[in-house]
Amino acid sequence: MEMECWVSMPKVELHAHLNGSVRNSTLLEFAKELGEKGIIVFSDVEHVVLKDDRSLTEVFKLFDLIHILTTDHATVTRITKEVVEDFAAENVVYLELRTTPKRNDSRGMTKRSYLEAVVEGLRRVDAVDIDFASTGVVLENKKKSCYMNNECDGISRKKIYVRLLLSIDRRETLEAAMETVKLALEMKDVGVVGIDLSGNPRVGEWTTFLPALKFAREQGLHVTLHCGEVPNQEEIHRMLDFLPERIGHACCLEEDAWRKLEMSKIPVEICLTSNIRTNTISSIDVHHFADLYNKKHPLVLCTDDSGVFSTSLSKEYAIAAAAFGIGKKDLFQLARNAVELSFAGEKVVRELKELFDLVGKSLAYSD
Repeated sequence: MEMECWVSMPKVELHAHLNGSVRNSTLLEFAKELGEKGIIVFSDVEHVVLKDDRSLTEVFKLFDLIHILTTDHATVTRITKEVVEDFAAENVVYLELRTTPKRNDSRGMTKRSYLEAVVEGLRRVDAVDIDFASTGVVLENKKKSCYMNNECDGISRKKIYVRLLLSIDRRETLEAAMETVKLALEMKDVGVVGIDLSGNPRVGEWTTFLPALKFAREQGLHVTLHCGEVPNQEEIHRMLDFLPERIGHACCLEEDAWRKLEMSKIPVEICLTSNIRTNTISSIDVHHFADLYNKKHPLVLCTDDSGVFSTSLSKEYAIAAAAFGIGKKDLFQLARNAVELSFAGEKVVRELKELFDLVGKSLAYSD
């Protein structure tokens, strides 16, 4: 099937890191500016930014560049606006965007001011209508919202629901993690719905963050964990015993952990391209997506870092179709099922289901 059929299909993205989803053109522009200021050597990163098939070493080099860029409030705001508009352009109708609030004293950046810069980016989205606040306020013009390319004719506009997840970095202390959770609670009215645990899976101990994650859950925040990115079976079991509402990746589970996951029915955020590019999974034909999908385990296709890994959610669906022989009708249903796995409120879930049902009828999704 051609890529257009996947682009036109409404989709739900539940595992997208803000800073890993930056446009190449934006990275190149900012890298040139940093080079002119003598902060970086532009020639050292130019070829990496321009590549689509980056090696793992080049991926980490790009992340280093992004880390430098995102210590500036205006840059964070611009990146947020562009990332949301890019997802909306390929008919992602619901987006959970996760990011680690940063502190940088030399730039006057606190975790709160970083998050405020992200929210300002949401407010500046103007290519589509956006619903990002838990109060249900929609920033739009007076034109009717629509969702599909062939319906948007200059009179109607697309609409995207966006919610935020605040990430706890595994390099942090418990005190810093608690600060992130408390910030999430304070910012619930601007669409912060949950907490994510992420970062280098070989750094830090799961038990360090358990009190913060328990507190988040007790206070009504949703929790998702990066789980099984490396073969640390003890940690994997403890994470599964915590019963998070979702886990990301789940690449390195041994047989007993698989059984526990299957019994728990914890939904899995699957990132095909990311797992291959990071060498977490050796090849697409042995990816655990197929096994989970065939067993009807709850799962959702996601991008992880669409910019860094040169992918899109439409591409992830195209890969799943080609690699696992899944038809368009079944993948459309997979996308619709993801609505139930989201951290959206009941009203948004209901509206999204209605949207999928409407689109499913109008386009007669079939194999």
